[in-house]
Amino acid sequence: MTTLYLIRHAEAEGNLYRIAQGQCDSIITDRGYQQIAALAERFKNEQIDAVYSSDLTRTCITAGSIANTKHLPIQKRKDLREICVGEWEEKTWGEIGIEEAEQLGLFTSRPDLWHVGGGETMAAVRDRMLAALRDIGMKNEGKTVAVFSHGCALRLVLGALEGYELSELGKTPHGDNTAVSKVAYENGELRLIYRDDNSHVKALSTFARQSWWKHPNGVEPGLYFRPVELPAQAEILTACVRDGWIAAGETRDFDADVLLREAAERPTLSAYIEGESAGILQLNPEKEAAEKVGWISLYCMEKPCRSRGLGIQMLGQAVLRYRAMGRDRLRLSLRRSNESALRFFSQYGFFPADDGAAGRLILEKDIRAREWSPELA
Repeated sequence: MTTLYLIRHAEAEGNLYRIAQGQCDSIITDRGYQQIAALAERFKNEQIDAVYSSDLTRTCITAGSIANTKHLPIQKRKDLREICVGEWEEKTWGEIGIEEAEQLGLFTSRPDLWHVGGGETMAAVRDRMLAALRDIGMKNEGKTVAVFSHGCALRLVLGALEGYELSELGKTPHGDNTAVSKVAYENGELRLIYRDDNSHVKALSTFARQSWWKHPNGVEPGLYFRPVELPAQAEILTACVRDGWIAAGETRDFDADVLLREAAERPTLSAYIEGESAGILQLNPEKEAAEKVGWISLYCMEKPCRSRGLGIQMLGQAVLRYRAMGRDRLRLSLRRSNESALRFFSQYGFFPADDGAAGRLILEKDIRAREWSPELA
């Protein structure tokens, strides 16, 4: 008999920023590295004879938690990849919900009916995953193997091993980041022992900070983004920023003319949720460009959208857009007295970098991709 531990990758930026990852590469988050350390601790005294992984970056980095500590190579396989979601890849789930609400509902509740341009079918993913696991089981007879893959791909496999048809997959749970399932392989057959155990990351759970997975069809409203259109949206922009200005306790005079001039000169995005304004994000890519720094010059949430866990989706847009420009660090300036904003940005990897103008603090976040090592935990 072969023992297979099926493990979902650690939290990646797509999970945190609510972006459809599919088969595009996504970088592990700060919390993800902590999850990886917890996973390594879980398997510290467990005999592992081989490590297999999807060839995507987020799974390979997670696989290093066991491969590096057990001094084993990572055997990469494309057939362990996440489902290809075609035209959806790298879009926010909020954008997908606006463009293809019906298909989004089917994605987790009725995958047998789901289809999108350029994407795989759920049946094809299930079949290639089951074939890959049987092949790995056969090649490692009598051994214990760690196999790293992805959320949707693993849900399809685990549902099949529980006897569910694709049309019934909506009845099955989603697995948290680094959740572990145990499967036995013998004589060509796979048998599920347990699934989706995240006991090693209870304090670091991604799901504990999100709620989409609790919905019956896995659909929850998310943000989507559009460039601010001036002068048509001048009033909306001004009202949102003025309200955020007051809420942040700014003592500087608010100047609407300066705001509108800078919005015309800099990349400025409106965030929306279900057709309603949710916030404003403005970048200042000219500032400190030579030092590979990306500045956020405006970050304002509409009052009804605050404290709903939506701000991280807006931060994600800044990270991904600046990384695409080749920037290594992200910076912003806050009033020292703005404790709620300081808590928010500190939670997502920002550290004090320098003193700004009087009463202000410059925060910085490293946005480069990193390999896992124990020091990152």
